[in-house]
Amino acid sequence: MEVCLTTLLTIQCVLGIFLSLSGCGFVNSLGINYGQVGNNLPPPDKVLVLLESLRVTKTRIYDTNPDILTAFANSGVELIVTVENDMLGTLMDQQQALQWVNSRIKPYIPATKITGIAVGNEVFTGDDMTLVNNLVPAMVSIQRALTQLGLQQYIQVSTPSSLAVLANSYPPSEGSFKPEITTIMTQLLQFLSATRSPFWINAYPYFAYKDGPDKISLDYALFNPNSGMDDPHTNLHYDNMLYAQVDAVIFAMARLGYGGIEVRVSETGWPSKGDSNEVGATPQNAAIYNRNLLKRQLSGEGTPLRPKMRLEIYLFALFNEDMKPGPTSERNYGLYQPDGSMAYNVGLSTLSTSTTPSTSKTPSTSASTSASTSTSSSSPFISITSTATKIERLGHHQRLVCWMFVFLLAMTM
Repeated sequence: MEVCLTTLLTIQCVLGIFLSLSGCGFVNSLGINYGQVGNNLPPPDKVLVLLESLRVTKTRIYDTNPDILTAFANSGVELIVTVENDMLGTLMDQQQALQWVNSRIKPYIPATKITGIAVGNEVFTGDDMTLVNNLVPAMVSIQRALTQLGLQQYIQVSTPSSLAVLANSYPPSEGSFKPEITTIMTQLLQFLSATRSPFWINAYPYFAYKDGPDKISLDYALFNPNSGMDDPHTNLHYDNMLYAQVDAVIFAMARLGYGGIEVRVSETGWPSKGDSNEVGATPQNAAIYNRNLLKRQLSGEGTPLRPKMRLEIYLFALFNEDMKPGPTSERNYGLYQPDGSMAYNVGLSTLSTSTTPSTSKTPSTSASTSASTSTSSSSPFISITSTATKIERLGHHQRLVCWMFVFLLAMTM
């Protein structure tokens, strides 16, 4: 009886391993930005259904919309909420911050899984030094309010910055912050280090490619096969621009004495449409960028500087938002149209029909202005993992479990 019990417990463990190998899990480090600057977007409950169908368990919103916080209750989807930039001056005051957390956050916890508060968005990008000076005091006040209410262990406080905070990003080991923000950036990093919160960066290889298509390889920007670049100071090899940008931020923090802070990508994406001067903004390139990024996320990899630390990334964005100002590209970063149809198939849904993608035979190392669409990857209408590949992997795992099952039974005879 003892042998049989031991065998059954062992078989149960093996079956658990099988289930984990069969690809039933979520991509734990992937999130999607859920913007709402549109007059034709679906209601939050429909958005939740969409996210669940995509098996996405993390999202970020740009306010504290009570309809969203209510709709997402008991869903298990992790939410990062945002303090709007124009609120920072008010929330510097401790009592105002406490009232804000009491009214905007506490009523929805724990049913709604709020895991982060983004204090402002790209505060350092503009020329408003009053806003910049208000940032860290507002973060401190919100953190104290969370602590006072016993919520600090569940919610991280940070602020997303654009790559405009860097004075230099190439090569990554030369990454440094702009001198004029060094004092406030040091205060921010002190706060993040003390609270063990991540540094959030909005990083878009698209912008770099658009501004210099004759200097930057499109394949390097899109995660396609390419020769990449070697950092001359570290000898680290980079085969894509996003990871180089992230590592440049890490080196910049290290220069200020804070090299141990985690960096997470709060926004990245590629537009599917743009104005005539927005080179590379096509549905093909958008699909390739996001699909290749998802492949990296599925592998759980980190950057060359931190290869063992899974890089957390939030795609931008879930929907095309028709009321966003600026160039055409600003309204065309979405994976979906407001009516729920795909802007292009990036392969997020495991339910979609798919075929095995082809790979490039000759990686490109440069791109010209006319090469606005990558040709070294397959059609954009292909999911991450083909059905055939999934069946093949599942069959292999089943054979492995059957062999182990027979072996374990033999042990009891």
